[in-house]
Amino acid sequence: MIELPSPNFNERTAPVDMIVLHYTGMETAGAALDRLCDPQAKVSAHYVIDEDGTVYRLVAEARRAWHAGVSFWKSETDINGASIGIEIVNPGHEFGYRDFPPEQIEALVLLLDDIRDRWDIPDHRILGHSDVAPERKEDPGELFPWAYLAQRGHGLWVEPDLPPAKPSGESVMGPPLDISDVGLGVFSLQSALGKLGYNILAGGPYDDQTKAIVTAFQRHWRPENIDGRADAETRVRLMALLRHVTLLME
Repeated sequence: MIELPSPNFNERTAPVDMIVLHYTGMETAGAALDRLCDPQAKVSAHYVIDEDGTVYRLVAEARRAWHAGVSFWKSETDINGASIGIEIVNPGHEFGYRDFPPEQIEALVLLLDDIRDRWDIPDHRILGHSDVAPERKEDPGELFPWAYLAQRGHGLWVEPDLPPAKPSGESVMGPPLDISDVGLGVFSLQSALGKLGYNILAGGPYDDQTKAIVTAFQRHWRPENIDGRADAETRVRLMALLRHVTLLME
């Protein structure tokens, strides 16, 4: 591990019980490191993992790094104060989004092993930046291997049994929910997303906020199709995750 102190931090406001994963979203690792250490930028992370697996420590875990911005999860609005932020070098959607190399993911697994030896961080609080800021952020994105990470002991993944289709090919759960839809299905969807942790209240139509949150959910837990429409598979995965989290918390 390489020590590369950033001046961009302050005192924590809460115990650490969350990890937020990002991609750097810049053209090079050097550019990202320079920005995260620039006092004028006023952004930072606790760790950066380069594509070759090199790990940089920028901010001590006991300090509050500035990585999440305006964000929310399960009523927590100061995500920076309660989390450890890890930036994973990748150019992101703006500069040529690509797969995360195996060396990089292996370094992340080892880093998470180490962090979680020190802090009580449950699997359901290992999240992506897009989870805590779905209307602003896309990272670490649909190419990030959340399922593999869960296999290695970090984070949540479910593979629920999907309902069979009707002879016509239509789902027994009906068509996808989408913009401007209203009714009990939309209410149930919004309620479930809110219970999982997203910043949404049930009761309104399927609006732009709902679509952004469904898209964020799909980026993390259903990356094969991130169209923001709540089809049967999206809804089944959401309910399976809620059941799994409930069991973990009992």
